[in-house]
Amino acid sequence: MFAKTLPFYFMKKIGICRTIQVLRMPIHRKGEGMSNIFNYNNKLFSAFDKVINIFCLSLIWFMACIPVFTIGASCTALYYAVNKVIRHGRGYIWKEFWSSFRSNFKQATVIWLIFLLIGLVMGADWFIMFQFMKAGAAWGKAFVIFVVMLVFEIAIWLYVYPNIARFENTNKAIVKNAALMSFAHLPKTILMLVILLVIAFLVYLIPFLLIFAPAAFIAIQNGIMEKIFLRYMSEEDIAKEEERNREYFN
Repeated sequence: MFAKTLPFYFMKKIGICRTIQVLRMPIHRKGEGMSNIFNYNNKLFSAFDKVINIFCLSLIWFMACIPVFTIGASCTALYYAVNKVIRHGRGYIWKEFWSSFRSNFKQATVIWLIFLLIGLVMGADWFIMFQFMKAGAAWGKAFVIFVVMLVFEIAIWLYVYPNIARFENTNKAIVKNAALMSFAHLPKTILMLVILLVIAFLVYLIPFLLIFAPAAFIAIQNGIMEKIFLRYMSEEDIAKEEERNREYFN
């Protein structure tokens, strides 16, 4: 069983073929319990599959982010791939990531560059004010304002790329909806920020975790965001999505 399953598993990882589900009669053999450990449908093997997907998606994300200006499209593609492949078990990570990257590149890049520019300006203001405070200037304490503004920007960004990945809309509407959602679901927003900080802290303590961090965070965020999105989706849209997920496995 292991000899047949493992090569097939890695073929699936790179998108060469789909899993062929074969209906077998239950035959009890000596050592059958051990062979089931390596069955692709086994829970342990399924968990291993998700870990490998998270690892591979993180590597792809890092590679796609190298030019910096592509970070927006990369985050969007990562969310899309995590939602489709890891959450719903549809498609292949490489194909789904780059498909979303290409289709959302223009919109995600424009919005990301705007956020990046604003972030750099606020970051520079924070740094300058902080230096004034260290020098003893009372008004240097205003650096706190810029820190808060940066946190708000990050919070809104956490809603921007999932919106781009999941819905078609104008740039203005995407940012507006992201901002409104971040305030309308403030507890969830704070939770995502805390999770982001915790993961960043863990990476600081254990640098090796960096190779899992991006997709791991998105996987956790996806569980939160999809529940939020359900509140804004019509029953018809929800039914269509559920039907797509069912059809994939039939």
